[in-house]
Amino acid sequence: MTETEHPYMRVAGRIRRRILDGELKEGERLPAQRDLARDEGVSVATLGRALDQLQVEGYITTSRRGTFVAHAPEVAPSSYDRTTRVLRTGSVLAEGETMVVTSAELVLPPQYIGELFDLSDGDRVVRRQWHTGRGSQRTGLFVTWYPQHFAGAVPELLSTARGSSPGLLAKIERATGRRVAAGRDDIHGRDADAREAGFLGLRVGSPILAGAHRLWDDQGVIEYGEWCLPYRLTVGYEYLFEPASEDS
Repeated sequence: MTETEHPYMRVAGRIRRRILDGELKEGERLPAQRDLARDEGVSVATLGRALDQLQVEGYITTSRRGTFVAHAPEVAPSSYDRTTRVLRTGSVLAEGETMVVTSAELVLPPQYIGELFDLSDGDRVVRRQWHTGRGSQRTGLFVTWYPQHFAGAVPELLSTARGSSPGLLAKIERATGRRVAAGRDDIHGRDADAREAGFLGLRVGSPILAGAHRLWDDQGVIEYGEWCLPYRLTVGYEYLFEPASEDS
């Protein structure tokens, strides 16, 4: 599959980003399909397929009155969504989300973190723990790790202040000249431990979606994160495949 083969997915992606970035608010009515198709430069049929996709994902609802952005959609941004949003808008947060940073410190890393960042014995890393929410609902618990020397270029890495926290990755890129070139997510379902359950407002042992992501360039890992989401939220991903070469 290539990007050009499915234009409705590109349209769905653009509308999804507008919802997640807050350009389209919860409860807001979308323009008529004919007008929206014209604005997107596609046929009404293609626009309809894009809206069908977004309805399945829970981002929009339809009724006789029209198409509306869903109230408190039961979806959560993926690591890819958050990474691309912070580099695009300066904030890692989706529309309506809040962030609370509970710790930000230099620590001696566990062995697997030291190996991930290719550290020597005694080297420290930045460890940040934070959680997100929307209203009274917790939407995620996160721990992110960074090389120690990043803290000298971006002092906010060691701050728990709310205002400076949502845009750290963009600040790291500007301050260090490092640019995220690639990433990987690993996800699995498991039961919540006591710490996770406490932050997410769940019973210990409740099912959660847990994952880890790595972002890197040709110099190594820029950010490593571990996170977990409540069972009631859904994460969606899009896939683009390179066309097969003639030699394959």
